Amino acid sequence: MNMYRQALDSLRPIVAAIVVTAGAFALFVAASGYPAVEALMLVGKGAFGSGFAWQNTLSRAAPIMFTALCVAVPARAGMVIIGGEGALALGGLAAAMVGVWWASRPVVMVLAGMALAAWVTGGLWIGISGWLRYRRGVNETISSLLLAYIGQAVFNFLVEGWLRDPASLNKPSTAPLDSRDMIGNIPGMEVHWGLAWGVLACLAAWWLLRHTVFGFAIDIVGGNPRAAKMTGLPVGRLMLAASVLGGGFAGLAGMFEVAAVQGCANADLMAGYGYQGILVSFAARHHPLGVIAGAILIGGLGASNSLLQRHLDLPDAAAQVLQGLLFVSLLAFETLNRRGGRHA
Repeated sequence: MNMYRQALDSLRPIVAAIVVTAGAFALFVAASGYPAVEALMLVGKGAFGSGFAWQNTLSRAAPIMFTALCVAVPARAGMVIIGGEGALALGGLAAAMVGVWWASRPVVMVLAGMALAAWVTGGLWIGISGWLRYRRGVNETISSLLLAYIGQAVFNFLVEGWLRDPASLNKPSTAPLDSRDMIGNIPGMEVHWGLAWGVLACLAAWWLLRHTVFGFAIDIVGGNPRAAKMTGLPVGRLMLAASVLGGGFAGLAGMFEVAAVQGCANADLMAGYGYQGILVSFAARHHPLGVIAGAILIGGLGASNSLLQRHLDLPDAAAQVLQGLLFVSLLAFETLNRRGGRHA
């Protein structure tokens, strides 16, 4: 009974946040002069109302799973990392360069090299925040956010300069990947294999954090760093490892966007998946398995945006408003739930 009660307690703030978000969004839409009920129905229809909608949702959910893990894994060590967008961009750029330079090699080698380059690049980039926290006591939330902006600036500098393909006239891009090195779709679906790898990444992260000594140590550090130090755990190195691991996941998101969607590195990589991953991780309470459901939900909200524009002529930012309301609601109800638990 205690297990079921804990499950219900964990779901209560999420359900409450979704209900409040729906109501707030309806009021926002109505105040803007649009039919509120129809807007809510279109959100559901655009996200999950048909096979096409589901495939669009799942395609968007794939990179969000990776960027959410960039937040969730360090969070288990007590850190709030929000710089996944920069790691995604640089990881995608590294993957694109390996794909171009190794074009003549076997496909398996090319894809493995792209994944490794993206993983290492994303891990090292987010690892800077972990190192600054570990060695200098710098707040990782601020440093990771600033690094996200720096990473995007470095990406733009390289793609528009040294690494630009001369053939990309109106849209600066790196040289395209060979068609044989592109990742295809899951059979019977218009969804690329990045979705399957995203689910596997969430399962692997759950197993690592739940069933290994490393995961147990991370939980101790996240729960009480002072007590972890007293037990002899290398707190700083564990924080650094968690941040590098999380950054590696964000880098993989960039790799799959390059190898399965864009075919090269360009500004379309920075579509906000890193920031959406923050919302998903908090909605899932930084649980890797919860990330799967959260990514599908947020992917659905993004997928519904085109339907809102076509049928109601709502601005492009409508889906972003909806996601922002959900994020604020989740934080508010999570805080209230924790306070209620302490006073109970």
